[in-house]
Amino acid sequence: IVSVIGPNGAGKSTVVRMLTTLLEPTGGSAWVGGLDVVAQADDVRFSIGVALQEAGLDENMTGREILATQGRLFGLNRSEIAERIEQLAPILEMRALDQLVSSYSGGMARRLDLAAALMHNPSVLFLDEPTTGLDPPSRLRVWEEVRRLNREFGLTLFLTTQYLEEADELADRVGIINAGRIVAAGTPGELKRAIGTDVVTVVVDGDADAAKAVLEGIAGIEGVDVFGDEVRVGTENGSQALSPVAIALGSAGIKVRELSLRTPTLDDVFLDVTGTHLDAGSSAEGSSI
Repeated sequence: IVSVIGPNGAGKSTVVRMLTTLLEPTGGSAWVGGLDVVAQADDVRFSIGVALQEAGLDENMTGREILATQGRLFGLNRSEIAERIEQLAPILEMRALDQLVSSYSGGMARRLDLAAALMHNPSVLFLDEPTTGLDPPSRLRVWEEVRRLNREFGLTLFLTTQYLEEADELADRVGIINAGRIVAAGTPGELKRAIGTDVVTVVVDGDADAAKAVLEGIAGIEGVDVFGDEVRVGTENGSQALSPVAIALGSAGIKVRELSLRTPTLDDVFLDVTGTHLDAGSSAEGSSI
């Protein structure tokens, strides 16, 4: 499972469109499954499945009809279509297969689109922000399905996301894209270890910039960043830094409301390589399954 993470407008969807032959690259070369996406575009299309952000589903058809139509487009006969629908039924629910798509929730429509992308048994599946707009329980259900497809079918998955925890939970390899360029790549563990620091987070009452100035004078502090009333301190040994941080702020008359220690996250990696945080927004008000 490979994930590309980045903010809106960074180029995630453009990468997917080029790799899936929907957009011809203006330069360079790319291969999917050993096939050139320009010179062997037709072969690439038959070897991949694609589920884009907006599912292009006919709301006047049932789920079963849409899957059957997709199967026919890829040359499957009637018995092959029936067998494949039965295999993919767990992605949906059996009762949903014979309901009109117009009755589906946003999450159910997303899962039908996923099943349609798998009808011809592709070797690589592209998912463009598959959980954007879904509420947390629905996102977890999609995560479970992604893991199952990879584990049980040996399917290679390429997914883009705005959610750092999604990439951390699912991906074997992660690429960070910013302004159209991959600025870092590796396993989640490799990327986090590359920062080489623990993070001490301090929430203060008062001037966070004044707290930053105080903390920058402590030996062993490798970096200090301010986000509102929160100050993040990078240090190689976070447990040893906790006491000096608290003492220094107390001596400066700065009240500490919260002091915590954590190991680096992909958010810290993103901040380190781009200079900004990745704010995907909340999905709590999104669609449900």
